[in-house]
Amino acid sequence: MANYKDIKGFHVQSLSTDPAASAIAAGTWASGGSLNVARRNLGGAGTQTAGLAFGGEATPGNTVDTEEYNGSSWAEGGDMGTIRKQLSGCGTQTAGLAFGGQSPSAKVTATEEYNGTAWTAGGSLGTARKLMGPAGTQTAGLGFGGEGPGPTNSATEEYDGSSWTSGGALNTARQDLGGAGTQTAALAFGGSTVPPVTGVTEEYDGSSWTEVSDLNTSRYAVRGAGTQTAALAFGGSPGATETEAWDGTSWSTVAELATPVMLGAGAGAQDAALAFGDSPISGVTQEFSAPSDFSKMNVGQVYFNSSSTNAFKVTQIKMSAGAWSSGGNLPQNMILQGAFGTRDAVTTGGGSIATGVVGDSFQYNGASWSEIAELNSVRNQSAGLGTQNSGLVAGGYLDPPGAIVGNVENWNGSSWTEVADVSPVRTGAASAGVYTAGLVFGGNQPPNTASTMTWNGASWTEVNELNAARNRFMGQAIGTQTAALAVEGEGVGGTESWNGTSWTEVNDLNTPRHLGGGSGIQTSAIVSSGRGGPPGYTPTAVVESYDGISWTEQANVSSARAYLSSAGTGAGSPNSSSIIFGGATTSSTANTAATEEWNVPTANYTITVS
Repeated sequence: MANYKDIKGFHVQSLSTDPAASAIAAGTWASGGSLNVARRNLGGAGTQTAGLAFGGEATPGNTVDTEEYNGSSWAEGGDMGTIRKQLSGCGTQTAGLAFGGQSPSAKVTATEEYNGTAWTAGGSLGTARKLMGPAGTQTAGLGFGGEGPGPTNSATEEYDGSSWTSGGALNTARQDLGGAGTQTAALAFGGSTVPPVTGVTEEYDGSSWTEVSDLNTSRYAVRGAGTQTAALAFGGSPGATETEAWDGTSWSTVAELATPVMLGAGAGAQDAALAFGDSPISGVTQEFSAPSDFSKMNVGQVYFNSSSTNAFKVTQIKMSAGAWSSGGNLPQNMILQGAFGTRDAVTTGGGSIATGVVGDSFQYNGASWSEIAELNSVRNQSAGLGTQNSGLVAGGYLDPPGAIVGNVENWNGSSWTEVADVSPVRTGAASAGVYTAGLVFGGNQPPNTASTMTWNGASWTEVNELNAARNRFMGQAIGTQTAALAVEGEGVGGTESWNGTSWTEVNDLNTPRHLGGGSGIQTSAIVSSGRGGPPGYTPTAVVESYDGISWTEQANVSSARAYLSSAGTGAGSPNSSSIIFGGATTSSTANTAATEEWNVPTANYTITVS
């Protein structure tokens, strides 16, 4: 007898648990054996089945006790030589390293090495510190940040098995931060800048630190496990049960600790971590484990959950769950920047600040902005297209002398180079595509133009015009050279869709506006904020997404603004994300540096019949 799959070519799996994005996302915390000496502010090292706990603050005071974990219970080891709390540790159960901390009277430089039985003195730290971030091994250790001599520190020190030497400084000085990885590939995250707490994450390459994406929950006293590309951050304050997994690019929230951990210690790997000790003083031990066998989440996957729910489900992206979050601020308040790239990899060229038009250019790495070489032609209101290190800005308004130009400049990852001008000249145009296959359309000459031009990486070709001449669109770059969107404009309503040959009018926005952000592809676009028409030209926080047919309102941005810039890959398709930055919240003056990021989660939903 034929089954449903044979007839329809479609298989519905029967699963006992919902699919997960990864094995780590399916991981859980479970109770382990308690420490024999309850404590907080202790050091930790080792793995989940061979852990090491040492020093810390017990009752009635600091302790030198060392304990070894075998995967189920703790046993006494050799005592430390220096009594202290708020120390750091790395290495293994049989080759551990303890450094820094607070003795009963002062911060210390003391370093000790453990051989599985006893501790011996090692080389002293260059600076007496406590609450440092740790990484590495007994013979290649790393200590960074901390408290001492001031409330926060950015210094990094490297240990070679006998002595400490200075390494590259953290970009953000802080104390009580988390750490993971090795001496030449470390990860620093969270901590306190006194005040406030921070979620800043930095990667170390053996000589310098680079800022990457922040933790989702800023906190101090956070603890870590794993490597630079596969780390786990857990506990801390506030959000003492929060656990996040790092995949080398971004943090994602996973299963929470069963018991809050603050001022405890951590050890192990991302998929097999250990948390022990707590505040108030506790001996609680918890183990994080990721399943070796799990069902991978795939968008569009239909399955039957055979557990207690007994329901048919589908894995999908639900736009209604999309939300905006704060990103790193621009170095200065800016408006009307040319921009291109994805949410976590943006390049900008030119723009305006309060005092006038500038050629200042910046790049975003998903967490912070850094300045790059200036444009050769200072201007604002340029169209931008391409990827972060292979893109262009075209046209714009040059000030001085106040002329509209056709200048085009290519960014190759290190410098701007002038290439063939776009003609006719224009400002406030929109664009689509990549550097070798781009599209620029509309703008103001004056008057407004309907001109559409394609770019092949070397020259421009005129193609069919827009149905309505327009400029100052909603969004700088939506789509590709053969499938783009032109959304609204100053004094011109409506949306037009490009099929590689001609423009066709499609459904309008629900809230007409212009000078807003917009990004994505023709069938998954998002436009954000902008301003309405006269008499007030009032900025709005409204956000709408496009599915190829109609526009739907989504979660508002937190800061209503116009004259902003944007980039990204879309609204709600797999792997889509967007970003807006800069703009004017009350007038045409550059009065915000704020960055906001759009995310839509993938989740499993029960199929219902209505």
